[in-house]
Amino acid sequence: MSKDQTDGGGSGTAPAGAELPEYAERVLDVADLIPPGRVMTYGDIAEWLGEGGPRQVGRVMALYGSAVPWWRVVRSDGTLLPAHELRALDHYRAEGTPLREASHRAEGHIPRIDMRRARWDGGGQAEAAPDEGREPDDPGDRGDRGDRGDRGGPGGPGEKAHT
Repeated sequence: MSKDQTDGGGSGTAPAGAELPEYAERVLDVADLIPPGRVMTYGDIAEWLGEGGPRQVGRVMALYGSAVPWWRVVRSDGTLLPAHELRALDHYRAEGTPLREASHRAEGHIPRIDMRRARWDGGGQAEAAPDEGREPDDPGDRGDRGDRGDRGGPGGPGEKAHT
């Protein structure tokens, strides 16, 4: 697991050594599949799994999400996760995720994700992010996530997941 994937500990952390619920494991597996430069919404993941909803996915990401590339699971309007905007923005820029620059009226001038171009439907994993010519990560080389139950994600127990 890379440092980038473990630095997002939020206030909602699971006890060390805790076994993950099956649903949480499935959500994290989907998040792990999202190619660099692409994103899925909380609702997209729930729909792909055919179980739960955006809030359930958001809860899993808040509790266990730091074990996966959490910045690739987003709100459907493309706004960045409150209190994690700058860390997420660093990841988006490094991966070439399509962004829409914020208007000067927007608080903090934080850009949004260009959902039309960045959204990944879970198919064609070999495709790169739009306007990017690089090869995506090898899906078989994800690294050892270790015990995902020992770290919290970028949210917290009270954080709402929006789609």
